[in-house]
Amino acid sequence: MQVFRTREEIPAGFGPSAVTVGKFDGIHLGHHRMIDTLLKEARRDALVPAVLTFDRNPLSVLAPDACPPSLVSNAQKLELLEQLGVDATVMLTFDRTFSEQAPEAFVEDILVRALGAKVVYVGPDFRFGRGGKGTVELLEELGTRDDFEVRHFSTVELDNRRVSSTWVRELLTDGNVAAARTLLGRFPTVRGTVVRGAQRGRTLGFPTANLAQESEGLIPADGVYAAWAVVGATRYPAAVSIGNNPTFDGVADRQVEAYLLGQDFEPVELDLYGAALDVQFVDRIRGMVAFGTVEELIAGIAADVDHVSAVLRRNPTPDSAQ
Repeated sequence: MQVFRTREEIPAGFGPSAVTVGKFDGIHLGHHRMIDTLLKEARRDALVPAVLTFDRNPLSVLAPDACPPSLVSNAQKLELLEQLGVDATVMLTFDRTFSEQAPEAFVEDILVRALGAKVVYVGPDFRFGRGGKGTVELLEELGTRDDFEVRHFSTVELDNRRVSSTWVRELLTDGNVAAARTLLGRFPTVRGTVVRGAQRGRTLGFPTANLAQESEGLIPADGVYAAWAVVGATRYPAAVSIGNNPTFDGVADRQVEAYLLGQDFEPVELDLYGAALDVQFVDRIRGMVAFGTVEELIAGIAADVDHVSAVLRRNPTPDSAQ
């Protein structure tokens, strides 16, 4: 997949293209349908399919207090778009200067001149340009002027509700990773570098891989989860704890700790310090609990590992989008 991060990186003569514009946070089932439609119709019409997105949520610039956390990092977003078969993605920097661009200038400079758009796909809530003054109706007027067609995406609904990034975020905030997986079409995933922790898990007989605080992807609610831990091309069953470890004092920051098992669900010795680790969440086992004694904690962890193993034996197949 070609990736362009500035208007200047787009090669001269790009297109003619079919373009869709949006945040694409999470790349959920609604986005899947949009991308599938884009690819099929662009290839039918002999156009280059392209996705135009941004390096941050526009609200982070326009209304920071109202900006929700992102479901995926930019790197994760690009990987997911590539897995869906997108030929080219333009990921522009959304800063104050860009936000003040007139709608007409955005269309003429980016869509028409840079991308050679002949078809532009939009959703029902599409807005663009300074102050959100660019509406679908205005885009259609400009399309008549600049010789491109505006096509509309239909929404995807589950249980009479539109699939959206907001809904996925709500589910993850509640710890309902299984339902979030349904909306995403894949396991919700957090990625991070394995760093050295307090070594408490090792002393308890359950050594964990601790993710650095600067992880990618929205971390679900505190609790214990069944997950797949992916290092390179290898997937390990994992019991994952998220939280401040209430059994012990002095844990200030939320931790993501993964106890990895071998392919046979038996304990395995691994040295993962410095490695990139993807944690693919399958199901929540329980909420966070403060145990009265270390012995109770050890027994609780052992029970969690048994529960996790049972869940993962029922979910052995990776999602197609991973």
